[in-house]
Amino acid sequence: MSVSAGKFDAAMEAWQRWQDSPGGRLRYTLAEANLARHTGSPPRAGGRPLRVLDLAGADGGDAIRLALRGHHVTIADFTPAMLARARERAAAAGVAALVDTVEADVLRLPGEQTRPVHDLVVCHNLLQYREDVEAVLRAALAPLRPGGLLSVMAFNRHSGPFNLAVRELDPAAALAALDVRRDRTRTFDTELVLHTAEEVIPVLESLGCTDVHHYGIRSFCDVIADDERKRDPAFYADLERLELAVTGRPPYPHLARIFQLVTRKPPA
Repeated sequence: MSVSAGKFDAAMEAWQRWQDSPGGRLRYTLAEANLARHTGSPPRAGGRPLRVLDLAGADGGDAIRLALRGHHVTIADFTPAMLARARERAAAAGVAALVDTVEADVLRLPGEQTRPVHDLVVCHNLLQYREDVEAVLRAALAPLRPGGLLSVMAFNRHSGPFNLAVRELDPAAALAALDVRRDRTRTFDTELVLHTAEEVIPVLESLGCTDVHHYGIRSFCDVIADDERKRDPAFYADLERLELAVTGRPPYPHLARIFQLVTRKPPA
C-alpha cells in the first residue's frame, strides 16, 4: 500500500490537535509506561543510555519522551514537515542534542541505520500502513543488536465492533464490522490495514522473538461517549490511572483501541 508523504505533512495541525486530546495523551503516556517496564532505570536515575531508532516517528511524540529520560533517539520518517516539527519539539524540550532525524522510507533506510547496533527500535506508526507484516517486522529487527528491545504498536481490529456496539449503540453495525480488515484515518485521509495482536505475535515468534509482552492502549477511553468529560482534569486523572492499571492485565488488552507488543531480538 502506497502512502503519500504530502498527506501527512498537510495534516500536521490536525495531528497535533489529536496529540493534545485525551486519547492522544493516553496513547503516549501508556506507551512510555509500558516501555519503561523493560528499559530499566533511565540514565538520569543512574541507568545506561540507550541507542534508539524510532521508525515512522513523525513529529517525535515517542522520541521526545525517550530523550527526556536520557536516551539518544534517531527518528526515521519520510515526511519532511513532521521531522522539522520533531526538531523544534526537541529543542523546546531541551533535548536537541539527543534527537537526530533521518528522512527516508523506513523500509529502505540508509546503511548506517540498518547496522544492528540499536538497543531499542520503536515501530509505533507503521504496521497499519503496510500489507506485509513480516516485511515490516524484519525491517524493525534488523537494526537491533542481539537481545535488543522491539516495541510494535498498531490499531487493534477487535476494537472496531466493540466501539460500534458500546459507544455508538449500533449492534447491527458491530456485527457487520466483525470481519472488516480495512479502515480509514480521518486525520490523514489514508486507508489503514487492521491487525490484531493475536496475528502479529506468531510472526514475531517465527522470527525468533519468543517472549512477547502484549499491552493494550486505551481499553476504556474510546468507548466512553462523553468526550467533553474526558477533558475535565479530575476525570482524566482517574481515567489515566485506570488505563495504566489494565494496560497489561488480561482480558483488557484484547479489546483496547491499540495493541503494543514489546519483545527482544534473539541473542546472536
